[in-house]
Amino acid sequence: MLTRAQVGGIVAVIFLLVLSGCQTERAATAAGTRGPGGEGAIKSRNVKVTPAAMGSISRTVEVNGTLAAQDQVAVAFKVAGRIDRLPVDLGDTVKPGQLLAGLDRTDFDLAVAQAAAALEQARARLGLTANQADAQVSVERAPLVLQAKAALDEARLSRDRAQQMFDQKLISKADFDTADANFRIADGRHQDAIEEIRNRQATLAQRKTELQLARQRLADSELRAPIAGAVLAREGSVGQYVAPGSSVVTIVRMSPLRLQLPVPERAASGVRVGQSITLRLENDTNTYSGVVSRLSPAIDPTNRTLLVEATIPNDSGRLKPGSFVQASLVTKAGEQAIFVPGSALVVFAGIEKVFLVEEGKSVERLVRSGRRADGRIEIVEGLKAGDRVVVQPGNLVGGTPVEVAAK
Repeated sequence: MLTRAQVGGIVAVIFLLVLSGCQTERAATAAGTRGPGGEGAIKSRNVKVTPAAMGSISRTVEVNGTLAAQDQVAVAFKVAGRIDRLPVDLGDTVKPGQLLAGLDRTDFDLAVAQAAAALEQARARLGLTANQADAQVSVERAPLVLQAKAALDEARLSRDRAQQMFDQKLISKADFDTADANFRIADGRHQDAIEEIRNRQATLAQRKTELQLARQRLADSELRAPIAGAVLAREGSVGQYVAPGSSVVTIVRMSPLRLQLPVPERAASGVRVGQSITLRLENDTNTYSGVVSRLSPAIDPTNRTLLVEATIPNDSGRLKPGSFVQASLVTKAGEQAIFVPGSALVVFAGIEKVFLVEEGKSVERLVRSGRRADGRIEIVEGLKAGDRVVVQPGNLVGGTPVEVAAK
């Protein structure tokens, strides 16, 4: 491996060779411009010049990424059964609530009928007619409670009479005890009747819930699209018996799409939510746009990149999830910079330069270029606005007499 001193020596040698070549080229060009009269007969060269102008430019980061669906749902039945309808297939567009598949309804219809009959039985035990609402049930007005209440009232009167007769010594203590025991038994039966009605009320509520569950299972026998999108896969078939949770159809949301981009760490500081982004696909001349919607909170230590997600509208459906794209992320919009025509920049052995016209002669100016856009080149270093640069200098060298051609 070369040391830093050796690398510096090699760079110095290359620079001297380039400088020597430039001087040789300058001498040859100067000799070619002399006329028959010798030194005093050097011919001027006509050139076109244009001023370096200020303009606006957007700083961008070029990265590759992958389009992903915003949502992808594997749709499955909540109940078991045999598929008898499957009206969708691969690539079909679906809307929310659209029927995707259906199970044989026979067992579910019978379960609903059975639950409805059990509910009517529970209502009848509470003395409710077909026209009465469940809220009209009153424990104290229930026939079973009324019957027990009448027996309790009769037993209370008998005990009271027995108490009077016992006090007058008209009956024995045993007869009074019998009347008192009958009263206590009637009171217990009255309380039992109240509890029985309350139990029947609970049974009625249970039967109502069972009917609702049966109807819900009947509704669940039809599989409907939870989102708008397209069918990515059809895993089920007509006649197939499926268990709860087994995927039958997979739906992918086609618009908007999510673009995932690994932005290099050196450019990550300029990325913000809401910035615009453009992307291109291979073999597609169209340009698509979107905005940055999410940023990872940390740099990935394995590849030193920041994961950026952008939302890409796709109403036309031309973009496909999973596609590989080339994206241009705008980090700074409308930044002012100095521009020259692309033909004004001369590049030799990695050295960039332009030619200026000063006092009738060409002058070399080393520069550092930046972005290229619309036939213009950004000059990051070496020029200031208003400097007149030669357009299409060709083999022009520094120090050559020049005449600026009229526009």
